[in-house]
Amino acid sequence: LSVVKLKMELQKCNGKTSFGMSILNLSNAIIGSGILGLAYAMANTGIIFFVILLILIAVLSAYSIHLLLESAGVVGIRAYEQLGYHAFGQPGKILAACIIILHNIGAMSSYLFIVKIELPHIIQGLWPDISDYWLVDGKYLIIIVSVIFILPLALMKQIGYLGYTSGFSLSCMVFFLISVSPLSIRLHTVYMYQSTLIMTEMSNMTNKNMTNKSISPLCLIRSSTRSLSQSTAFTIPIMAFAFVCHPEVLPIYTELKNPSKKRMQTVANISILVMSVMYLLTAIFGYLTFYGNVESELLEMYSKKDILILCVRLAVLIAVTLTVPVVLFPIRRAILQLLFPDKPFHWVRHISIAVCLLFLVNLLVIFVAKIRDIFGFIGATSAPSLIFILPGIFYICIVPKDKEPLKSRPKIQAILFVTLGFILMIMSITFIIIEWVTGKKISGGH
Repeated sequence: LSVVKLKMELQKCNGKTSFGMSILNLSNAIIGSGILGLAYAMANTGIIFFVILLILIAVLSAYSIHLLLESAGVVGIRAYEQLGYHAFGQPGKILAACIIILHNIGAMSSYLFIVKIELPHIIQGLWPDISDYWLVDGKYLIIIVSVIFILPLALMKQIGYLGYTSGFSLSCMVFFLISVSPLSIRLHTVYMYQSTLIMTEMSNMTNKNMTNKSISPLCLIRSSTRSLSQSTAFTIPIMAFAFVCHPEVLPIYTELKNPSKKRMQTVANISILVMSVMYLLTAIFGYLTFYGNVESELLEMYSKKDILILCVRLAVLIAVTLTVPVVLFPIRRAILQLLFPDKPFHWVRHISIAVCLLFLVNLLVIFVAKIRDIFGFIGATSAPSLIFILPGIFYICIVPKDKEPLKSRPKIQAILFVTLGFILMIMSITFIIIEWVTGKKISGGH
């Protein structure tokens, strides 16, 4: 009965969201604060290996979405939780829903934690004479941001309506990308802060290179193909989870105008391609600005009193803040699938779940000091599950054997894909435990 009602709801949602808005929403779901650690990742892996790894992960992410869409096409349902139900019954539905809830609550907590830490510094930097204590207290600020900005967007009936804010969020990240380019940073910093240590190091490096007329090709090759060190190994799982958007794929597919597997796959491919270019440019710009001295959080390398950099920080905060409502939608959908599977849409439930989720996340960010570490560990299991393990298992179990035998090439590929997910999960958990034991953060931005 719940499956029939879900199909009826899907039919009502068809034709609401345009192709372009769907791309903006999925791109916004992909991008996150981890973009700030990509230059550090490139410094660890070298340029060539980074590019190869980025392309490989982008292709695997697109393939993962392909598996999801194929499974959804077989059962005629575009809900992650219902795929779990068709694969393993009620336990599969509960497992898929719980993984989505934990992973996305972790993402929301991470984004609001960034707001809590960074926004007071930005306000003090832009308005140094401000005297109101509550305006520079992160605990009050995340409540204000949640109530004024996040909650109204989270109350939208459909995720497609967030396309405009997703577009603005991506525009903020483009501003960040342009601002951290070596040319803009050098022009601005030379003009404003010629006496800073960073510019002194950059000038010395530039003078040294200029005496040789150009950078040595051999030097570039060495930096690009450095041996795989321990730091490089830590970088691999971070890169593998750079395109986590799978909880949002099926909700966006549900609201896509003229929906089809091919059309939604195109939305996913374009979104992943755009984010791949943005990731690559960010990593290259950050790396070529600071070379081996780059830190795990790129913006920490710049002056905290520079107006341009403060504006860039503010743009990044706006971007991650506008991502929170997009991330909240799959959580609410999973909760509705678990608790109210046979109930039609109702505004009271819709609003109540959003308010409760934001209240819970605010409590976690305000009172749990180690919240990022806790959800970092949860993310090490949920991310590979959402990207690699569950899509592959769903495909193997849902696609009929008379259509695709277990020994067919597509299902063998899916089995290998699931195996890769378990390997990455083990790597991630191992590296996090090593970080906790040693007390040294090696992996960079998550």
